[in-house]
Amino acid sequence: MRSRRPSRAPSGAQRPSRAVLVLLVLACLTLITLDARGGEDSPLNPARSVVGDFFGPIESATAAVVRPVVAVPEFFTTTGDLRSDVARLQAENSSLRAELETTSVVRNRAAELDGLLATSSSTGYALVPARVVAMGPAQAFSRTVTIDAGTSSGVDADMTVLNNDGLVGRVLRADRTTATVLLAVDRESVVGGRLGSSMEIGFVRGGGQMGDRARLDLELVDNSVTPGRGDVLVTWGSRGGSPYVAGVPIGSITRVTTSRANLSRQAEVEPYVNFTSLDLVGVVVDPGTVSDRTLVRADPATVDGER
Repeated sequence: MRSRRPSRAPSGAQRPSRAVLVLLVLACLTLITLDARGGEDSPLNPARSVVGDFFGPIESATAAVVRPVVAVPEFFTTTGDLRSDVARLQAENSSLRAELETTSVVRNRAAELDGLLATSSSTGYALVPARVVAMGPAQAFSRTVTIDAGTSSGVDADMTVLNNDGLVGRVLRADRTTATVLLAVDRESVVGGRLGSSMEIGFVRGGGQMGDRARLDLELVDNSVTPGRGDVLVTWGSRGGSPYVAGVPIGSITRVTTSRANLSRQAEVEPYVNFTSLDLVGVVVDPGTVSDRTLVRADPATVDGER
């Protein structure tokens, strides 16, 4: 028996005829024309609403599912940008903080330099400006500081050191670029002092303490003189101005005691200088001193400060 081959379907069953395609195209054009001419009253609006009601929830559900996946790259990009912004803001904050702190130090030093100029103007002394760069250890039982000016600046031993508040001490020794200063509060320090009210003289010795407990002891030459509380004490000066020049404020009287043994009177003096916060000081030198830095002088035409 011969096998029967399946008969081929007519070509019209496989694809629509050209006539059907032409009719569909014409129908689409007709609908588009009617919709465009109708505007808001288009006859297709009801059909469009039905389609929107049907496909709207589907689109919303699909967007809700797809949105987290699509947002993943954006999340990492945004997080990276935020981290960069935080790092940048932290750096700017640190820079501003450092600038503020530096500005405060510079402002204080400028005020101290103005104070040295005022001291020079009131006393007539020429000063070598210097900064305190080190403080002697308390274990050495001496109160000293190191300043950043030495013989190249005109600084030498037995010179008076002061700041804008008053007497700091005297130079013990000096090398080319630095010098060691014995503070007035050191127990080995002895300064000639004069009372501002009576011009009586005496000897001022350091108590060895710093900070709030810093005190000086005054013993007057004339035991019959009683200094008054709050009386101002200044240096009476040494011969040739070494180691102390005259007229530098030392402190004020806070208490007076009388010794029963020899009937001598002693006074406790609170120094004007805060020895624990020393920064800018001035060393009294001869006006004609050759120095590697500009001297602070009373002459307002002179440019003050370090070179």
